This record gives sequence, C-alpha cells and structure tokens, in this order.
Amino acid sequence: MVRYGLAAVAFSSSIMLLANPVWAGPEAALSLVPHRAVYDLKLKDVSDRSGIEGMFGRMVYEFTGSACSGFTTNFRFVTKIDTGEEQRVTDQQTTTFENIRAGQFRFDTKSFTDEQMDKQVVGEAKDDAEGVKVELAKPDRREVQLTASQFPTAHMLDVIERAKKGERFFEARLFDGSEDGDQTLLTSTIVGPQQGPKLDDAEANSAGAFAKKPYWPVTIAYFNEDAQTDSTPVYRMSFKLYDNGITRDLIMDYGDFVLSGTLSKLEVLGEPDKHACK
Repeated sequence: MVRYGLAAVAFSSSIMLLANPVWAGPEAALSLVPHRAVYDLKLKDVSDRSGIEGMFGRMVYEFTGSACSGFTTNFRFVTKIDTGEEQRVTDQQTTTFENIRAGQFRFDTKSFTDEQMDKQVVGEAKDDAEGVKVELAKPDRREVQLTASQFPTAHMLDVIERAKKGERFFEARLFDGSEDGDQTLLTSTIVGPQQGPKLDDAEANSAGAFAKKPYWPVTIAYFNEDAQTDSTPVYRMSFKLYDNGITRDLIMDYGDFVLSGTLSKLEVLGEPDKHACK
C-alpha cells in the first residue's frame, strides 16, 4: 500500500490508537508474496482550483524479503503535470526496510522536480517503551519521540488479518517516514466483503496467477494527527487487496484531484517464506 507525496497527508484527532491490533506477530507475514507491480496512472477527476489541466504517470512498487529477515520496499512514483502554462515532471523515489520482529523501520525518500532534487528525508525509527523513537539523518540530524504506531508492513498485515475476521471498519496510527519523517499518521479503514473478479473486470488479467483469486475492496483515509474531530481527510486511497499483499485498481483522492492506477504488469519475485521465525 503506497501514498503520493504531491499532497500533504493529514490525520484526524477523532481516530484513536489501536491498543490491541489483530495482527499477532511476524508469522502473520509468512503469506506475503515478494513482487514487483507496475501501475499506469491517469487523471480521473480534477477541480478548477487545482491548477491542473492534465496529469499522467507511472508507479512501480517492489516488495521483497521475508518475515524473519525483514522486508525491503522500493517505490517510484513519476508524474507529468500540465498546468496549462507549463509542464513539469515530479519523481518520488523511496526505499524502506522494516524488521517486524525487531520493531525497526528505515526510510530514504528523494523527491525531484524536472530531474532536480527538491528534498531528501533519511531516518530510522524503532519501537521503544515510550512509543516510537525516530532518528533523522536528513535533511537535518535530530531525534523525535512519537506516539506508539504501526510501521507500513505491520499496518498492511493488520488490515489483512482484520479483513479475514470480517471487520468492516477500524482505525490505527501509522508511521511511514513520509513528508518530513517526524509525524505519526492516523488512518481510518473501511473493508468491503471479500469478492471475486467480475466478467467485465479487465484489470484482473494483469494479476496473472492471482487473476481469479478473491480480494477485498479497501478504502483508507488519512488525516493530520492535529486535525479537528470533524475534519475531512485530505487524502484517501481505495484499492483491491489480495491476502498475499498484492493490490490493484487504485484510486488516489487528494481532494482537488483524483488519480487512478491500473495494474499493467505484475512480476512475482519468489515464493513466500513459509518457515516459522526462530
């Protein structure tokens, strides 16, 4: 599950921290499939105030590793934006490593506009007795103490495990190193009943061996942690989620504009590690 850095990701203070997430430990990650997914992006909807007349791009998401040794994610999100007066190319490149057993998460994000780097955020986060301790190396070296949160893979596993149990709505706090790497994020998740692809679901064929597998329709809304109770999310993402962690049919709603992401290529990079962690 991924987010786009064009819009600030915000969270609502009405969402409470999960004290007892359903996900029980690294063994829950044994079914995750190492894979590389390519999504073609296009503008689905846009408001006049966005200043955008056209937009398209591509997103590549590569997920490798194992529950015992840790998971590495390489993510690249490239878009070409037409404002009517100029065109520009944005390029976000993120590499993360998450060790679920050790409660560690490393992140390195570079953001470019027209091949010129605008910002780089590098850091490491770790669970501790007070919550999550973040050590940032770039753009400035500093430490931040944050409220206890899930890291991205653990959060995804929590969504999958809750979906399996038939939970339709739940809330969680997340830290993924996005923006300046110094905030926790609050999420509100809605999961629909599990279903199989319909006859007119053309994108299902791009899922290869998983084309006929059932999935859950999922929508996750993101809010600023200091937002008011009645705040509207500034970012919302919908997708079809398989129980192995693969997603397709993405809708990314930033308020002033909406992008769709169609799975155009899926490459399985190995089998899930089914061995229990020692």
